[in-house]
Amino acid sequence: MNISSRQLKAFLLTARLGNFTRAAEKMHLTQAGLSVMMRELEAQLDARLFDRTTRTVTLTGAGEKFLPAAMRALEAIEAAAVQIGEIGEQARHTLRIAATPLVASNLLPAICQRFRLLHPEVAIHLVDCDLKQVQALVDSGEADMGIGFFFKAARGIERSLLHSFQLMRVKPADGAKAGKVGTVRWPMLKDDTLISLPADNPIQQLVESHLAAIGRGNEDKLTFNYFETLIAMVAAGMGVAIVPSFALLASRRHQVRCDLLTEPAVSLGLYRITKRGRSKSPAMAEFTDTLMSTMSSLMGEAVGRDAKT
Repeated sequence: MNISSRQLKAFLLTARLGNFTRAAEKMHLTQAGLSVMMRELEAQLDARLFDRTTRTVTLTGAGEKFLPAAMRALEAIEAAAVQIGEIGEQARHTLRIAATPLVASNLLPAICQRFRLLHPEVAIHLVDCDLKQVQALVDSGEADMGIGFFFKAARGIERSLLHSFQLMRVKPADGAKAGKVGTVRWPMLKDDTLISLPADNPIQQLVESHLAAIGRGNEDKLTFNYFETLIAMVAAGMGVAIVPSFALLASRRHQVRCDLLTEPAVSLGLYRITKRGRSKSPAMAEFTDTLMSTMSSLMGEAVGRDAKT
């Protein structure tokens, strides 16, 4: 049995008006079209629903029994449609974002503030977690988009480059030099006491490949899980760190000096990830535009005129 809501509407309207012609007009159908629809409904129910005369249309006994069931079914369908519409409307005005801690704490506050001024109707739900969790939330559909340093796209995940950042050295600095940005060649790190992210971190693995070129790859180091902790430990005199220039935003709060690494200059990308095949809402596109323009502005202020990423 395959009874449609349109058939239910036509049946109820015909029963109420008692006239095929008037019911057809209300349904924007021809009388013949309405008659065909009712005959199909009767065939599916294997029962005659109306007694037809030249002037009147009345319900049969079967039609009387079907009437309350049809009313309940149509009311349930319409109520469900309203609820689904409300869910869809809420989804169109909600943006769920997963981001790594450095991104969430240093970049997104300014971006969310600016986006809220431009689009007050959109609610942003932010989850800060490690890189693997960001990808897992996007893959499961619990997050609409993820932001982080993703070196490659996983199966079913799309990457969009937001900005490229150069690796830099972060070292302790006195008050006069704190916040300065300069440049330094990789060989000049040969005597530094290095601290780092864990060895299984993709960024650290990239760093180690270049440290190996100066004879310092894969040494035992004091390690920390997060960039924020790493930079704070540099400021505390625990050593020197190599991080993406994205961390300039966090470094401004500490007594450290940052030098972009050259010969070679090594870049890595900050990406937005989304689930492949999933439609991208206008809110996501607008947030991404706000993110990219604000990030360029913030990074320009952080780097200043001394160096360029």
